Amino acid sequence: MSGKEAQVFLVRCGQEIRCAKVYKDVTARSFKKSVQYQEGRQTRNSRRQRAMEKRSKFGRDEQEVVWQNAEVDALHLLAKAGVRVPKAYGLFDGVLLMELITGPDGEVAPRLNDITLSPEQAVKDHAKVMNYVLRMLCVGLIHGDLSEFNVLQNEDGPVIIDLPQVVNAAGNNHAKRMLQRDVDNITTYYAQYAPELTDSHYAEEIWELHEKGELKPDLKLTGEFTFSTKKADVASVLRIIDDAYEEERERQKRMLDQ
Repeated sequence: MSGKEAQVFLVRCGQEIRCAKVYKDVTARSFKKSVQYQEGRQTRNSRRQRAMEKRSKFGRDEQEVVWQNAEVDALHLLAKAGVRVPKAYGLFDGVLLMELITGPDGEVAPRLNDITLSPEQAVKDHAKVMNYVLRMLCVGLIHGDLSEFNVLQNEDGPVIIDLPQVVNAAGNNHAKRMLQRDVDNITTYYAQYAPELTDSHYAEEIWELHEKGELKPDLKLTGEFTFSTKKADVASVLRIIDDAYEEERERQKRMLDQ
């Protein structure tokens, strides 16, 4: 099948059937606003980093390598963190070789949007996905495109897939908003089977714990959150925006002078 950023094939590796994800050329991808997702990603090579920031041809090629490697690195990191993701076997010339997730009949596991759930199963699986979101943030990552189209379901429950756009929570200014969108999307899906989930506030709970440094992988989430009634200090926010604008102008000036 073909998606926004890649085509996926079944391939035989010895006696095993695996999944091969072939990334599309950047000009053929339909993934919107990919630059937002890549904010905060760094390469150890300073020359490559400068080229990526200047958007030269070499820099764009390097950005593509970073985009593809992000998924491989995320799969390894999240598996160690206790998030159910396909096992990654490696990236070879733009092709990511992964474990094929199957159901009890040996067929390819369906995506959430292709199945129906009982209310009890929806509540159980939603809690599991919320724990995966928490565990991802514990290692500094946010999926960035989480929905019923990027979660597979087999007899052991949900499996998170599609991670090239994974967000660096510490280095991306859009991190909080993307976490909120991920949680809202997946909660909306499960809430069609268990409407009570509509009243939960997991994104706010998780992000507050993250900001306080109190996030732990096995933390029991409640989905409850008390919103502040304190008035926003608009003047202070505008000053911060102005300061950030001046810093960016100085950074761009230094780049042009190099």
